[in-house]
Amino acid sequence: MELIYEGTIKKEWEHHKRFEVRKLVLEDLIDILQVQEQIVQHLNDNGVLQPLTKEEFQYILEGNGLMIGAFVCKELIAFRALLAPPIDEDHLGRDIGLTENELSNVIYQEISTVLPAYRGNKLQQTLATLIMKELNNHESTYRYVCCTVAPFNIPSLKDKFAQGMEIAALKEKYGGQMRYVFVKELSVVDASHWQEIQFIEMNDIAAQQEILAKGWRGFKMEEQEGKQLVFYGSKHTS
Repeated sequence: MELIYEGTIKKEWEHHKRFEVRKLVLEDLIDILQVQEQIVQHLNDNGVLQPLTKEEFQYILEGNGLMIGAFVCKELIAFRALLAPPIDEDHLGRDIGLTENELSNVIYQEISTVLPAYRGNKLQQTLATLIMKELNNHESTYRYVCCTVAPFNIPSLKDKFAQGMEIAALKEKYGGQMRYVFVKELSVVDASHWQEIQFIEMNDIAAQQEILAKGWRGFKMEEQEGKQLVFYGSKHTS
């Protein structure tokens, strides 16, 4: 398989390890499931991650999206997935106010995992950059990338904000699980300057939903005095 990237694992390892990144294919499915199972076993709160089923991974690997993985000595240690979603009633495009005709222009950032032993090496960030480059190389017609993240899933929230994604909705998904719905318009290189900014504690769901209903977007988070704050901005005065 053609290599996409080569790098070095440094943190937690006395001797630096080389890792390689390549596209994942159907033959990698067993390894993908094993990595996901290890991640699930290490979770303190199972509600922060929505694991994919074998069938969902297979759907992506059969051409309905894109997956890349990082390997150390041919062992899969991390992966990231994009999904071309079916147009159904749960489509994230509906949650962010897109029209029916625009839904086919949406691709999802799906699950992103790094084995616990290899965390702290910015692998999630590296794979995010690489998979979006791969998407662009495909000359895709996608205009928006969307995903969901649970409140207080701090590593995943930081990952999305680092990519320039914005919170466009906060609602129940997946059978009653509260989720932020993130979006990024792929053709927009630099986000507009915010004309107004407010910050809200992450645990104040109602206040965040109220400001999102006005068309504001969440664009960063900070910890202050032990509290997680989400910063919301408006691109127009209300």
